[in-house]
Amino acid sequence: MPLRTVQAVRYVMPFRQGGSVPALVEGDDLGMYVMKLRGAAQGGKALVAELVGGELARAIGLHVPELVLVDLDAAIAQAEPDPELAMPLEASAGTNLGLDYLPGSLTFDPVAGPKPDATTASRLVVLDAFLMNVDRTARNPNLLSWHQKLWLIDHGAALYLHHGWTPETVLVGSDDPFADVRAHVLLRSATEIPAAAAHLEATLTADVLHDVCALVPDAWCDPREGWSDPTSFRAAYLSFLRARLAALPRIVEEAERARAV
Repeated sequence: MPLRTVQAVRYVMPFRQGGSVPALVEGDDLGMYVMKLRGAAQGGKALVAELVGGELARAIGLHVPELVLVDLDAAIAQAEPDPELAMPLEASAGTNLGLDYLPGSLTFDPVAGPKPDATTASRLVVLDAFLMNVDRTARNPNLLSWHQKLWLIDHGAALYLHHGWTPETVLVGSDDPFADVRAHVLLRSATEIPAAAAHLEATLTADVLHDVCALVPDAWCDPREGWSDPTSFRAAYLSFLRARLAALPRIVEEAERARAV
């Protein structure tokens, strides 16, 4: 199912933390969204990682706020008086990514809890290792507690190898076991890693991977990086994710080893 597109009608406030300079905006559907900017320092690929990571998490049964495409008018950026905020806003006119705002949510605290059940923790650890997400640590868990459930946010640091991609090097490093899993905030609670990996492999079928990659908008493809067209750009992500599935035994072995240390 394609993502909904909303028009940003009001810039509410910035969230100054985060490399993508997220902002709270109101959409023309009266919804409130945390908008990630294509024109921020990390560029469109951070939004690709956000979209792909979020929708794959949703596919395996984890909770993720609704993702929408947000159309940003340049006039909204011109009304921002702070040049530090105005510059990425102006560079982001067009298609950006928004996450449904969860009012009253709290940042997950690994000490205070509540800790997720073993199945949820294990699926999240395996998914983040699969996506090479380096940004789910105790210092910065990128998890929210809302309505007694754990919600995943901010996958912009996942798939980090794509920042150095060329069309010829897409699969370089795709078999990495992801040693950074040792710093995952939920690793100690992940007592069902093999079962979680089996669930991920069974759920992320060829059709699911294709459909998620197909959600990436044409506007996020930068031809200056060597991509001839958006179709080949999306195909690169599909090839990489298929290679990560092939590497799943190594990924599981590394996660189990890290947990045993």
